[in-house]
Formats: sequence, C-alpha cells, structure tokens
Amino acid sequence: MDGIREFILYRNLDDSNLFSRFVALMAHTKKDCKKKEKMSKEFYKCLHELLAFAADYGFWGNLWQVYLTYLLVNHENPYSRACEIRGKAQGTLVEAAQHDFALLKEVFDFDLSMFEEAYGVFGVEMIADFKGDLSSAKMLNQRMIKRILALSLQLKEAEDETAFLHAVTQFYQDFGTGKIGLHKAFRIEHTKKGAVIVPITNIADVRLNDLTGYEFAKKKLMDNTDAFVKGKKANNCLLFGDAGTGKSTSIKAVANQYYENGLRIIELYKHQFQDLHDVIAQIKNRNYKFIIYMDDLSFEDFEIEYKYLKAVIEGGLEKKPDNILIYATSNRRHLIRENFSDKPSLSDDLHNNDTVQEKLSLAARFGVQIYFGAPDKKQYGQIVTALAKKHQISMEEEELLARAGKWELSHGGRSGRTAQQFIDHLLGKEGCE
Repeated sequence: MDGIREFILYRNLDDSNLFSRFVALMAHTKKDCKKKEKMSKEFYKCLHELLAFAADYGFWGNLWQVYLTYLLVNHENPYSRACEIRGKAQGTLVEAAQHDFALLKEVFDFDLSMFEEAYGVFGVEMIADFKGDLSSAKMLNQRMIKRILALSLQLKEAEDETAFLHAVTQFYQDFGTGKIGLHKAFRIEHTKKGAVIVPITNIADVRLNDLTGYEFAKKKLMDNTDAFVKGKKANNCLLFGDAGTGKSTSIKAVANQYYENGLRIIELYKHQFQDLHDVIAQIKNRNYKFIIYMDDLSFEDFEIEYKYLKAVIEGGLEKKPDNILIYATSNRRHLIRENFSDKPSLSDDLHNNDTVQEKLSLAARFGVQIYFGAPDKKQYGQIVTALAKKHQISMEEEELLARAGKWELSHGGRSGRTAQQFIDHLLGKEGCE
C-alpha cells in the first residue's frame, strides 16, 4: 500500500487527504500494529467523512470504491485531459497511466473486513454497502451521479489494471474530466489569485421544446449552437426582446441540450469583465466548447465597460479562441441606452455620428441576433394551455384562459413568465385545498 507514493500522474488525489489516510489504514492492517487505538480512532474519522460524502452526493454501495471513482473522474492531469471528450492519449502518457492504475486497482479492491480484524472496529458494513438516497444529492446532477456509480461497478468487475484503465479512459472520452467534465454550468468568483470558475450544481432541467412558441427564434439559436459544438463556424449570439419571454430559459435549455456534446456554459456579469481575459486563458486550451453567458446585459450611457467588452469579443490584437462564443440576453437590442440627445439636431457633440456608431458597434459584434417578443392573446393562451397540460391541471379550457387573462392584467402583461406564475398560483391553491 505504500506504493501510492510512486504515483506519477495521479498525485494529490484529494484536498482533504482522506484518500491517503484511508490507504495508510489499509497498510497498517498487514503489519503487527502497535497503535491499534490510534488506528481505530483514525478509522472512525474516515468513516464519518465517507458517510458525509455519500449524504452530500447521494451515492450508495461500496463507499470506498465510489469515493475513489469520484476522485478519478475529478482528477485533472496530462492523461485525463488528453482523453477528455473523445480524445485519445498515446505513447508515454499511457505507460504512466498504466503504472498508476496498477496501484489504484490494488487499493480499490482492498477487503474492508480486514479493518475489523486488525483494529476491532465496527461500522465497516456501512462503508461496504451504504444505502443512499439519490434525492439528497446537493453537489452533482442525478445523471452524473448514476454515471459515477456505473463506473464504480465497472471498476469492481475489472479483471486487471488494463481493464481498469480502459473503463476510466472511456469515461474521460465520453464525459470529460474534472469539474468542467462533471458540470454543465459555472459562475465566476474573483479572488486575490484571479478568477475562479465555480460549478453551478443546480440548473433547471429544461429543453428548448419546453418553451412554447418562438419556433423561428429557437431554430436560429439551435442552428448556431449546433454548428459551434460540431466545430463549424458560428457567431456570438444576442437574444433580445421583452421581459419574461424565455431568453434566459433558452440559454439554460442550450446548456442541457448540448452538454453531452461537450458544451459548457460560464455565466459572467458586467462587473466581472476584469476577469474575462483570465477566464478565457483558463479554458482556451480545453477540449470543450464554451459559451460565456451574459444575462440581462445592458449599459447606461455613462458606463464605459462596453468598450472593454467590444475589444474582447472582436477587435483586440488577441484572437478569440475557436472553442469560445459569447451569448448575451438583453431587453435592449442595442445594449447601450440611447437618448434624444443622440439625434444630430439636439446634440452638442460635433462628431455626433461617431458617438452613435460607437454605441451601436457593441451589438454589431453579435453576428446572430434573435428577437423574443411578448406573445399576443392567442399565443399567450397556447402557452398557458401547454403549461397546464404539462402540470396536469384539470380545468375547462375556457375557464383556464379566462382566469389567465385576468391574471396577466394585474401581473405585468402577457409573457411566458406571467403564464408560469399563473400556473404556479393554481398549483399552490391545489396544494392548499
């Protein structure tokens, strides 16, 4: 078990050192242990951490094997990065990985009952066959949890280190590696050391088909995104129009719909533009496609951050990487507030046309511009009817639409958001009755 010190690629598997501490416990079972009391205390500490891990992530089964599997799919190293999303490592990297996987298989297959014999502890069965609850998962989406559990079972059945390596490699090729491989969407945190990309663990499970209407807009968005994930030429995309019409929902749907194709979404706000170059530097060489998403993007006429964004999108000396696009949503088509003073006859600016063109040039950086307008009465009724059917609300259509009409009059007018709020209101009343 001391062989873990010989890892080449898979060094520093976890920040908490649970892996190395647990392996040390394994190593002492094969010795004439004179520190039985100390080892038993350490076992219970590890037991506590493994149970907490299972509860947070919704895992079950052999927790040691699941935990090690989780560490493997999260570990970013030259080999895992070479394999991520249908890639293939070759040569010396494969030899190094085979060396490490031989050591990993040894600790993966360890007989946990040896802890009871060596240290006289109880609770081993809790690790060996933990009964978990998927609904308790807080850190990963349920689909990824099931994939990690499936990989853990594959590794359990692996006859040798070659089969072990093959199973992990296939996972890297199918789903990627590290936090970027395991998650669909991310946000940015600014730290003293620079921008940190942080996973968003709970994103609404919506698809573009869930958005009623807007067929032309959805097709335009899908065509552009589809070309991007396939490595073809694609454009930065601006979704603009009335509030509550599904612009942000469409971006969430894109994240869900193209995740399997290696697409990731990074959410960035205008006060974080200082971190944009840092974020791009971190992702430009990864084997994924990234959409940097700016929600509700707009600028007042006194704000000058848009000049910085213009240069980053297109116009600076450094070329924007081919694996990155920028998608933005806004209630304004031109993104920057325009005033009557921008009119030539009302302005004191001697070069007024230059000023106007500068304001309009940001929107021009988005090669695809998609309009989401407020629905008319008929379209609003179709949205309400579709949502009621989806949520199994049993009400005569005439009454449903009449009540929906009254609702929108006092709740900001017709929009998809208003329709959803109306349906939520009905569902809430049903729950109280």
